[in-house]
Order: sequence, then structure tokens, then C-alpha cells
Amino acid sequence: VQLQASGGGLVQAGESLRLSCVVSGSIFSINPMAWYRQAPGKQRELVASISISGSTNYDNSVKERFTISRDNAKKTAYLEMNSLKPEDTAVYYCNLDHPLKTYWGQGTQVTVSS
Repeated sequence: VQLQASGGGLVQAGESLRLSCVVSGSIFSINPMAWYRQAPGKQRELVASISISGSTNYDNSVKERFTISRDNAKKTAYLEMNSLKPEDTAVYYCNLDHPLKTYWGQGTQVTVSS
């Protein structure tokens, strides 16, 4: 199983980005997915998660601005990020939570300038 994240970049405050995470292998549709982020000098933190059925949860700092979704047919998870702020600057990682192992993507850099 491999997770390939993409979509990061440099944007100005108030702009939007959409991150994608493509999962190889056959386990995508039967496991929860999540996005984490890690800013320089800080611990990795959970940004948003989505269950197999599509139920979502968000960190308070991104509620009303970020939307996590999944397309089981494409084995892809997305993170739509709107109204970006400088404090959203971080490396974003996708995560697949399998009962036997947790899988991580390679990370994609998001930089928001003020």
C-alpha cells in the first residue's frame, strides 16, 4: 500500500488549495482516512478525518474552512482548503488507518503568505 499526496503550493492568505491523496492497493474503501499537518518546530496534528461511511471530523482551527472528502472508486481522499491563513502553513500528510498498520503519504508543503 502506498499513499501519494499532491496539491500543495504557495498561496496568499484568503486563497484556496485542494490536496489529493491517491492510495494504491485494495484497502482504501474499507478504512478511515485523515489529513495531518506538521509546522516547523511543532508536533504533527490531526486536521480532518473521514470514516468509511463518510462521517467527518475537523480540528476547531479549520472548521468551516476545510472540507475532507473521499472517492472510493478513485481510491482518493481530498482536502479542500479555503480562506487559508498563514498559520495553516505546514507539511500536510494523508493517513490511512488500517487495523494492522497505519500508512502515511510522503507529505505535501502548503505555504500561506500574508
